Amino acid sequence: MAAANTYLGLYAGMTVSASIPAAVISMGILRGIFRKGTILENNIIQTSASAGESLAAGIIFTIPALVIVGAWLEFDFWATTLVALLGGLLGILFMIPLRKALIVEEKELIYPEGVACAEVLKAGEEEGGRAKHIFIALTLGFIFKFGITAFSIIKGTVEKAVLIRRSLFYLGSDLSVALLGVGYIVGFNVSILVFLGGAIGWLIGIPIYSLYHPISGNLIDATWDIWSSNIRFMGVGAMIVGGLWSIVSIRHGIKKGIKELFGKMQSTEDLPKRVIFALLSGVVVSIFLLYLNIIKTPGISLLSTILMAIASFFFVAVSSYIVGLVGSSNNPVSGMIISTLLFTSILMLLVGMEGSKGMIAALIVAGVVGCATCTAGDVSQDLKTGWIVGAMPRRQQIAQIIGVLSASFIIVPVLTLLHNAYGIGTGEPGALQAPQASLFASIVKGFFIKGGGLPWNMVIIGCGLAVILIITDEFLKGRKSSFRTYVMPVAVGIYLPLTLSVPILIGGMIRYIVKKSDKGILLSSGLIAGEALAGVVIAGMIYGGFSPITILESNPLSLLVFGGFIIYLFLIDR
Repeated sequence: MAAANTYLGLYAGMTVSASIPAAVISMGILRGIFRKGTILENNIIQTSASAGESLAAGIIFTIPALVIVGAWLEFDFWATTLVALLGGLLGILFMIPLRKALIVEEKELIYPEGVACAEVLKAGEEEGGRAKHIFIALTLGFIFKFGITAFSIIKGTVEKAVLIRRSLFYLGSDLSVALLGVGYIVGFNVSILVFLGGAIGWLIGIPIYSLYHPISGNLIDATWDIWSSNIRFMGVGAMIVGGLWSIVSIRHGIKKGIKELFGKMQSTEDLPKRVIFALLSGVVVSIFLLYLNIIKTPGISLLSTILMAIASFFFVAVSSYIVGLVGSSNNPVSGMIISTLLFTSILMLLVGMEGSKGMIAALIVAGVVGCATCTAGDVSQDLKTGWIVGAMPRRQQIAQIIGVLSASFIIVPVLTLLHNAYGIGTGEPGALQAPQASLFASIVKGFFIKGGGLPWNMVIIGCGLAVILIITDEFLKGRKSSFRTYVMPVAVGIYLPLTLSVPILIGGMIRYIVKKSDKGILLSSGLIAGEALAGVVIAGMIYGGFSPITILESNPLSLLVFGGFIIYLFLIDR
């Protein structure tokens, strides 16, 4: 699951929870093969898999930026692994004191993915056969990806750019069953907002920008150049405002968490406080030693550690609260990481750090915070699942720690494999886009390299757009509207290529039309896992000397095959 999410996040800029697919696979193995296995055993497996998978997001949003800017020539195994391991543990340990206040007592927080996973676990107790849907879809997604990447029977992208008067217009779509599944899982509201962000950037921003900046050469290349160098930075501004607004929104939950952590009451269901404080002390000291090894200056390393610990606690609370309110898909992780990155970069500049050393320091701090934030969000969903099915939180917390330990050592080999096979954020044809890491690379270059300034006008426009979305969302919230205008999905859509937003929109529309989502969720999870795992396998083949073969690449055949998957997903729950 960690390997699959590493690929998916670098490709699409979005990750999905491993809880449901892990739960179904667990039931298929324990109950289907061994003919035993309880709901609590399946819950423990799902909890561990999800905690490990969430690390992928924290790492791929930050660490590849070091390679993109040239600060690292390759992924440093121990530095990256320790960032993942220590950040993940920090997210779990900071989340434990929040569990009772947020998951048990706060009735407003529904934790949608956690509830959905609990229903899957309950259904597995009542009837068999559900696992077959995810295994069939996984196989189909695997074959589909091979048809695109290994043998080029199917085109991966269909796109067209035209110049009308002096304005450049672009339309296109990736033919990705994984993104189709992502759209189905996140639902109609979020998929609409992601596409709205794409439309703002690509259908409004680029035509207006090109009207005042003459275009020459290949129109498709010109479109991508405008987006990557200017338009997508509106997403940065939107994410900064979204992250800060999230802290303001959950200030009461943060207070409860602080009281729980430092109060005299001891929960008998969670890990003992003495264990939590001992582990926290070990993690913080280890992070200080990691920073000292990278930065080489004790004072700055200590200051970075303090900043990281404070930011991690606040953003863990934000993450745990937001995923309970609106689900993991709307978790403003990118906004929180960007806020950390900006503040850390300014601090490093003030103390005299610059160049590669400053970029490494800022991104390593942001990486730990990102891993803590991402892990806390998924951990919260899993603890909600456990609370519903009657699991002991202490045992889940131990399983989460095991999941982080195991996944931490997987991510760097997968990153290295993908980078050597496809390229990460290089901009070359077939390379993985790594949208967040590419953005963060641009941000640190703007701070630490002369001449690498950011297009601040675009950042400011994004901030203004976020304020409008927040005001609109508060109005819709007051009206108790079922449709909301959350900032983060729109921000994600702005800095994602439009080609990725289209299949996500299609998946969300299918979910809205069919209403039911039982088999569709399982099918979507299988498609995502199948395509993502195929991407990793093909990367291994390329690394071993395999050269992709171009057989056909027919537009009509590509659309026909992709249309078949749309119909399949549409009919599965009818």
